[in-house]
Amino acid sequence: MVVVSSMAIVGAGPGLGAAVARRFGREGFGIALVARDRERLDALVRELGETGITVRGFAADVRRPEELAHALDEAGRALGTVEVLQYSPVPHRDFMRPVLETGHRELVGPIEFSVYGPVAAVQQVLPGMRRLGRGTILFVNGGTAVVPRPERAGTSIAFAAETAYGHLLHERLAGEGIHVGQLVIPGSITAGHARKDPRVLAQLLWNMHRERHGFRHFADDLDS
Repeated sequence: MVVVSSMAIVGAGPGLGAAVARRFGREGFGIALVARDRERLDALVRELGETGITVRGFAADVRRPEELAHALDEAGRALGTVEVLQYSPVPHRDFMRPVLETGHRELVGPIEFSVYGPVAAVQQVLPGMRRLGRGTILFVNGGTAVVPRPERAGTSIAFAAETAYGHLLHERLAGEGIHVGQLVIPGSITAGHARKDPRVLAQLLWNMHRERHGFRHFADDLDS
């Protein structure tokens, strides 16, 4: 397969990450998978590689910005300039504490995860996109990015900050041919669901990359 450009999926796993890798890989993109667990990452790379996709794995923790930036730098060197960045790691359960049980220390993890990580990732790949004269940055968030929940204070606060960052990028970079979009997925990603099956979501993300209109898109109704 001739690789036309590369895509980096931060927080890649066997569900949405694998589905997106297959969808973009079919279009000729080289795929860089970024995740913490090297063993699971290697298994996913082997599985996807058997389908003919050009894919490599890069281990990094999104809560360590320098580590994440290094992984994306390696990805660009191995697969070519990153044209599409997807930031979609799944938040830790301990980020979802009730608001009255959430002190400043409990917010460190969510902020590292949903603010420092995205900023580090974008800053690493943006120069390459600017050299290409094109690019797409996709943020994937849960419903608390739009409707804060008092029982999920960490993600509600951190996703709101990530959303603000993404929206600022959307407005600032549009004139440079770089599209920034957010996909909000209320509830759980569910195999077989008409709107939240991984393959359905992967197609939606592909459409966002191709159609390049608007910042926020919804996978399903917020009250579902």
